[in-house]
Amino acid sequence: MVNPQIVTIPETLLVGIHTNMSLTENKTFNLFSAFMPKRKTIKNLINTDVFEICIYKDGYFKNFNPNNTFTKWATLAVKNFENIPENMESFNIESGLYAKFIYKGLPQEIGGFMGYILGTWLPNSAYILDHRPHFNVLGDSYKSNDSESEEAIFIPIKRKTS
Repeated sequence: MVNPQIVTIPETLLVGIHTNMSLTENKTFNLFSAFMPKRKTIKNLINTDVFEICIYKDGYFKNFNPNNTFTKWATLAVKNFENIPENMESFNIESGLYAKFIYKGLPQEIGGFMGYILGTWLPNSAYILDHRPHFNVLGDSYKSNDSESEEAIFIPIKRKTS
């Protein structure tokens, strides 16, 4: 059983690029292939951790269909929105409550882990999904296509009301 850390994330300013996609038409590789070479042009960095943001429509998980579209971002955290590089945009994660999980393994195997979080952990927890951005942080322990790779997964939550 995997138990998350419950954390309050401060407001986080991000700069990067995004695309619309579905799980059946996964464009993650293309998104990151376009972003990674350009990330060095982003100024005012807080650190070099890559934030992979997913914006889902309200009800996305209730009426789950792998063909439903969502927006995915590849970003870096910045101190301010000054000097945003050409062809990049700003994104703001508002402060909020998140369940933080650590995933270790290959990116293509994360689906089962996410299924556990949303299908088992969440319904049995004191929380419900909140309609805010989901994100993963790819830090120093992240290694592309390596079974020893680690990333932090942040699921937006709020307390269940009785």
